[in-house]
Amino acid sequence: MGALSIYSEEVGTFSPASVGLLQELADDLTYGIASLRDAARLSRSLEATIGALATMSEIRDPYTAGHQCRVGGLAAAVGGDLGLSEDIVSGIRVAGELHDVGKIAVPAEILSRPVKLTPAEMELVKCHPLSGFDIVRGIDFPWPVAEMVLQHHERLDGSGYPLGLRGDQVLQGSRILAVADTVEAMSNHPPYRPALGLETALAEITAGAAVRYDPEVVAACVALFEEGRFGFYTVRLTSAPDSWVLPLAHQIPQELQAHRAAS
Repeated sequence: MGALSIYSEEVGTFSPASVGLLQELADDLTYGIASLRDAARLSRSLEATIGALATMSEIRDPYTAGHQCRVGGLAAAVGGDLGLSEDIVSGIRVAGELHDVGKIAVPAEILSRPVKLTPAEMELVKCHPLSGFDIVRGIDFPWPVAEMVLQHHERLDGSGYPLGLRGDQVLQGSRILAVADTVEAMSNHPPYRPALGLETALAEITAGAAVRYDPEVVAACVALFEEGRFGFYTVRLTSAPDSWVLPLAHQIPQELQAHRAAS
């Protein structure tokens, strides 16, 4: 792996004790380098796992895959605005990118049906957080991703599903996902209705603050959009049919924020 080389102009400068200490230092450096390499390898493996699950969702339902990506981006931006650590924000982003993976257990004809679902069909859809939990919990993430996936439809007042959790029973990451999921779903076009628009989405979470949604999360989310620091945008895939248009999510760089404000 390498060598730790130390020289002196004088013979006998390094006593046996000094050599032993330097050998211990070299061993510690070797262990540290190996640990960093293992951590990088684990990180790549986790990224590959996330990518595989997202690809699985996209093959079956392109809308769900794009929705998860945008929710992950918005949830991470909100977490950063709340002052959460970079590591915690990374976990929330991953949970956002996988929060609807359980919809693979829902019949495709229900997910893509362009009409209102029957009560029985809606109950099938409501099973997706538990299905997602079952899929994700076997992956050794360094964050509670499976729990956040399970709880992303829970609400502060206990009106959510599948467990009917209340208040602090809901993980902070899940409270962030709940807001990001609502805003994205209302702002963009699901198969069953036209987009309701960002203004309507922000009004919805504002009206539900401290009742259904965490008020601090709502305030951070609204500020991101109103101050022009985050936005959804649309790209058309040049190698795909004209109908394939993907709305994405991004944080707007500060220099573009200033330009937008000036204009």
